[in-house]
Formats: sequence, C-alpha cells, structure tokens
Amino acid sequence: MEIVPFSFVRSLLFVVVTLVFLFISRKALRNPKCHGFYRFFAFEGVLFLVLHNYPFWFIEVFAPRQIVSWLLLSASILFLIQGLHMLRKAGGSKTRTETPENFAFENTTTLVTGGIYRYIRHPMYGSLLLLTWGAFFKHLSVSGLVAGALTTILLFVVGLIEEKENLEFFGNTYLEYRKPTKMFLPFLF
Repeated sequence: MEIVPFSFVRSLLFVVVTLVFLFISRKALRNPKCHGFYRFFAFEGVLFLVLHNYPFWFIEVFAPRQIVSWLLLSASILFLIQGLHMLRKAGGSKTRTETPENFAFENTTTLVTGGIYRYIRHPMYGSLLLLTWGAFFKHLSVSGLVAGALTTILLFVVGLIEEKENLEFFGNTYLEYRKPTKMFLPFLF
C-alpha cells in the first residue's frame, strides 16, 4: 500500500466539488442535530476516495480487486436509482417545518416500504456505502482504508439520526417497519 499525492487538478476538483457540497448543505450545516450535517462529511469522504483512487480506475481492469470494485459501484447505482424511484412513486412530498434543512425528496408524507425499501431503510446511504468501498478497491492504500472507515462511520451516524427523525415523524409505523428490515444492505446490515 502506498500513498498517492493528489495532483493539482484533483486537488482543484476536490475544492470545487466541496464548495458545491457546502452550498447544497448550507442549511444542514447550521444544525448539527440533523442527519444532513453528518451527510456532508460522508459526501466529503466519498469524494476524497473517488479522487484519491481515480488514477487507478482503469488499470488492471480484470484484477480481482477491480472486479469487486465494479460490482460494488454497479450495486451502488442500482440502490440509488431504485431508492429515488420508490421515493418519487410512493413517498409524496411535503415541506416540514421541523426539518427545514431537508431536501424536498426527503420529506415524504408516506412511509415507503416497497421496492428496495422492503429490505433496507436507507438505500441512498447504502448506495454511498457501496460507492465508498467500490472506490476504495480501485487502489488499496492506508489513506483510502482510513477514509473508507471514517466514511462508513459517518454514514452509520447519518442513518441513526435519520432513524430518530423518522420515528418522530412516522411514530409506531416506523418502529414496526424497522423490525424486518436492515439499514443499508439487504440481509446483512
């Protein structure tokens, strides 16, 4: 495992994308009690891993670590598409005064339990988790491992805080929904 320094272009990309994340997360960053606050830092961890390992994405494409990486990245896309589709199809949307920092699609009026939500409660965070480790496997390094572990911890914290928010909004219905489902990965976690 080796440490690969960021090039000027990757460093510039990191700064530019961080500024975009700061802009879209500006409301959440004012409230450390909301899930969006910690989600910002998870986004930063994913961004770091993607840019850190970018030079290795297409080297030795049939190496076992690359195959694992592409499988994780593909599953990440599927989780994201299915999660967003189900939120739009079944969730509805309503502005909530108690969570003004949420994005509109997060403020569902109906608890979504179909599709991928039948198996996991947070498919978008599951998608970020798969993206994190998919990016990590592009090039194994100590800095990548640390970033992956920290991002995983942050995503877990984000999930726990969102669970609390969902319990407050949906009540016992959400409590019952939690029992047969996992947080991020079907049948596993």
